[in-house]
Amino acid sequence: MTADTLLPALTEAARHAAHPAHRAAATPCPCGAEDAVLADRDDGTVVRHGDVVAKAHAQDTDPAALARRLSVAASLPGVLLPPLDRIPVDLLGRRVTLWPYGGPVDPETPEAAPWEAAGTLLARLHLAPAPDGLPPMRGPDKALRAIARLRAAGPHPAAAPVLRAWAALPGWARAEAPMPDVTTLCHGDLHLGQLVRRPAPDGPWFLIDVDDLGVGEAAWDLARPAAWYACGLLPSDEWLRFLTAYRAAGGPAVPAAGDPWPALDVVARALTVQTAALAVVKSAAADRPLDEVQRAVVDACDRMSSTPPELTRGFAT
Repeated sequence: MTADTLLPALTEAARHAAHPAHRAAATPCPCGAEDAVLADRDDGTVVRHGDVVAKAHAQDTDPAALARRLSVAASLPGVLLPPLDRIPVDLLGRRVTLWPYGGPVDPETPEAAPWEAAGTLLARLHLAPAPDGLPPMRGPDKALRAIARLRAAGPHPAAAPVLRAWAALPGWARAEAPMPDVTTLCHGDLHLGQLVRRPAPDGPWFLIDVDDLGVGEAAWDLARPAAWYACGLLPSDEWLRFLTAYRAAGGPAVPAAGDPWPALDVVARALTVQTAALAVVKSAAADRPLDEVQRAVVDACDRMSSTPPELTRGFAT
């Protein structure tokens, strides 16, 4: 199956969800809304028609696990964007889910990034009871897949420090052992791209993307901003806005006061390794040197491999 076949079928699914009585794909839609491709990657293709978004999930998606994750999203409407239907449908061999449209974070105005909303929503998610039968959150699995892609990409001068930093992580962070916590409800892939406002442009914020949702180590959901901060890529005021909001909402991943880093160091290292591995893969595929940000995360891996865990001030220097 190619994008030439998937995209038209996915667009028609979004159109039909928006207008169930309108089935003629070749005729103009009665609402006049434009169709838009929001993402087209191996791990998900997303299209929008008007107020409806249709997502084709990765080909290896477990339909039963996805259905359980959709049920969680439907049960936490003030935290996760609720799906239009709890049951994924099959479309050309891909599992497809339907969602209301929400306005994303504007990358052109970083000063307006919703760090407080991200911290508050994340804390509320972590405090919600996890239903029985929910699979583990997939954060460590994604890090493992990034390392597998790095190894498959062949020799690269920046690969060695990344692999050394990976080898120094505890087994659970490398998806080789159970996570220390297997009961907390986690997002699994938290970053600012996982927040939308509904209704756009000034409605409340919601978390989106349930593909990695599950039970596990709550600290993993703070790992990406913690890693950016530790690598010197996220200003301290933005990191503190996020951390303060998370703590104020009762988030359980870090102590309510004092130094949070002992709880965050391992997961921040794991996300730094994951980010660096993907940076090297992209650099090799494009046959170009690492850019400044990519070099920063690889350099952080080099420092991490010679520094014991549980730092108190990050690993930017």
